[in-house]
Amino acid sequence: MQQTLLHIKNFLQSDSFKKYAKRFGFFILGLIGILLIACGALSIYFNQNKAEIIAKVNHKINENINGKFHITDFHYKFLTGFPNFTLALKDVEVKDNQWPIHKHTLLKANEIEARLNIWSLLQKEINIHKIVINDAQIYIYKAENGYSNVNIFKPKKKKTASNKEKPETTIDQINLSNVHVIIDNHLGHKLFDFDVASLDSKVDYDDDNWNTNLYLKTKINSLAFNTVHGSFAKEKMLEGNFDISYSEASQKIDIKTQKLKIGSDAFDIVAFFNIGKQNSLFGINIESNILWRNASNLLSANISSKLNQFDLKKPIEVNCDIKGDLNVEGDPKIVVQADIRNNELTIPDGLFTNCSFKGIFTNNFKPEKGFNDPNSAIVLTHFKAEYETIPLQIQQAIINNLEKPIATGIVNADFDISKLNKMSNEKILHFESGHAKANLKFQFDIVDLYINKPRVTGEVAIDDATFDYLPKSIHAEKTAVQLSFTEQALYIKKIAYKHKKNIIRIDGKIDNFLNLYYDAPEKMVVNWNIYCPNIDVKQFLGVLKNSQARKTVQKKTVKKQNVNFTNQLKSVIEKCTAVINLKADKITYGSLTASNTQATLQMLNSKLLLKNGTLQTSGGSIAFNGAIQPSGNHYIFSSTAQVNRVDIASFLRSFNNFGIQSFSPKNIRGRLSSNANVTGLMSSKGDLIVNSMRGKLDFKVNQGALLNFEPIMKVGKFAFPFRDVENITFSDLSGSLNLRGEQIDINKLVISSSVLNLDVDGIYSFGRGTNLALTVPLRNSKNDAKLATKEERKAVRERGIVLHLIAYDNEGKMKIKWGKRDKE
Repeated sequence: MQQTLLHIKNFLQSDSFKKYAKRFGFFILGLIGILLIACGALSIYFNQNKAEIIAKVNHKINENINGKFHITDFHYKFLTGFPNFTLALKDVEVKDNQWPIHKHTLLKANEIEARLNIWSLLQKEINIHKIVINDAQIYIYKAENGYSNVNIFKPKKKKTASNKEKPETTIDQINLSNVHVIIDNHLGHKLFDFDVASLDSKVDYDDDNWNTNLYLKTKINSLAFNTVHGSFAKEKMLEGNFDISYSEASQKIDIKTQKLKIGSDAFDIVAFFNIGKQNSLFGINIESNILWRNASNLLSANISSKLNQFDLKKPIEVNCDIKGDLNVEGDPKIVVQADIRNNELTIPDGLFTNCSFKGIFTNNFKPEKGFNDPNSAIVLTHFKAEYETIPLQIQQAIINNLEKPIATGIVNADFDISKLNKMSNEKILHFESGHAKANLKFQFDIVDLYINKPRVTGEVAIDDATFDYLPKSIHAEKTAVQLSFTEQALYIKKIAYKHKKNIIRIDGKIDNFLNLYYDAPEKMVVNWNIYCPNIDVKQFLGVLKNSQARKTVQKKTVKKQNVNFTNQLKSVIEKCTAVINLKADKITYGSLTASNTQATLQMLNSKLLLKNGTLQTSGGSIAFNGAIQPSGNHYIFSSTAQVNRVDIASFLRSFNNFGIQSFSPKNIRGRLSSNANVTGLMSSKGDLIVNSMRGKLDFKVNQGALLNFEPIMKVGKFAFPFRDVENITFSDLSGSLNLRGEQIDINKLVISSSVLNLDVDGIYSFGRGTNLALTVPLRNSKNDAKLATKEERKAVRERGIVLHLIAYDNEGKMKIKWGKRDKE
């Protein structure tokens, strides 16, 4: 290596090298000298022929325009563009003949360089080789009537046999620097506005056709195909190389570019523009791998304002096709296609994870409806995602009419229903276990880009669901549900429900469900058929409780709540009317057990109405109608009932003896029949509050007996010491009572017994204030039951001595005295 360097050093220091170096230096100096002489000669030539050159340039330009071409000054640029002759034109203006009307100057430039071919110039010909425009404004204007200021350029003369061989002047290169370009099309309501930092173009001609590779760096101020809706790619920088070709036969410009930078993203673009007077069609196809928000922000404001409410986390493959007519008013046809794989989709109502689908946007959904927002649509196909952990599949969904968007499609879901717990901030339902399948055709409005009033048809099946309905503290286990949504009704094919001791099987329907659910839930009627192998009424009363108001802690950031799932569901449940046809094998109410129960129940605003009810209990039957409604911590009830031959002791035990302290069910036996019309209160646990009852009760006891009843035993010991008053049988025990809360008006209580006959009138109190008048014939009535007719028994009833006694309250104890009550 050192030896090689030594040889090189010796060669450079040799006399032969120095001789050749000197000659090469003289050659370079000679070339520079010739260049200077040539440029000086050109300068002298320009100064001597300046007037003629300018005249030829003006003539060349004016012969091709219909308007005014004005130059403030011009001069020759020494050495610039050598070997071409560079002429610099200062303060250039080009105006068409109608400039006084529209006031838009086609070209206004601080400087234009025109580089002329030297050999043509020496032959007295003007051949412009290159145009350089610096610090200029270009304004291309088209009026509503179709007139354009580019009409300043005269059409080319067709070649004839005489001039066919004569070469036509061509411009081989065009450079722009700091040029503001505006294309203002009032006819088509289009506005293109660019700040061109740099444009370099070298043109190759083939007869009347040409092609070029053009470098462009510009800022897009406006790319508006419809000025009403705004610009595409507004305020974005554009930079790249374009392959451009022009065909005279078709009068079409074709453009192709790859890796074109718009903003921070790269695009592959293929486009064409027809520039004939009768044909202004254009087409632009754009491909890119781009983030959703970046792509959305390249679109016009009317589209991006909507799309920016959505987002995709990862870049997506996008193809955009724009076709239209530059002379036609309105938007061009726009079709955007995207292929999304394993992405995250954010919508105003939530987040879709593991999201894959193919999407298409078009502003010409129905071809005959034009290119506009009402006819725009987003079509999603093969959609798969998880929404709040719930897996969803949508074969096709369409969001139609972006002015008033409506979404339609078919969704399939198969998931564990515990995943529903994350869907709502306000907790109404809490699912512990169970599985759901759904196949639903949906339609919903999109208001301010939020889902509004979704309407569904299809099937839903839920198996083995265990959940809590929190507003009413209801816990359900192993619930199965089958629902069928149609346009006419919601059919409840099957609900199997278990809550504590209650087992319920339900089917039914809700007519006009889709319309009433949102617009008039208070008019919704739910028709249920309920079969209960076993039901506890006291537990069931919890369903009627009004939902408790829950205090919520305001978070710092509040996400807009989709009211349609949680709040609307809660509103519907509380406002709708439920009509229930009930059949129960076994019903329990405290100690009362009933069988073969049938009734029609109507639930309205937390009020339960019972109609045409029948049941069997205590060896007899009861027919009833009634109503139960929550009121504070109690329930208000009203009832009409016909009791037929129930065992009176068992019946009294079932209702805790109605709060009567003076005797217990063990004191009485027989078969009770009665008619009652009663109102009153129940406790929060469903127990009767006896002193709240009001109404009328008529009753009769057959095969009755009174056993060890203390008040009668006291009377017997006082009046009939030799009769068996501890075991009294009745041939007649009937009465009519008015219930007034704590007190009962006994209008007529008739007792015909084996010991004595007794008539009772007055007031009986569950607390203080008892005042009863007793009419007691002293004759022995033991054999009255043997008399054949009622008239005979009545005729002998009050023979002999009759006692008049008063049973009254004395500091909480029952006392007896002589007298009649009406004389007190």
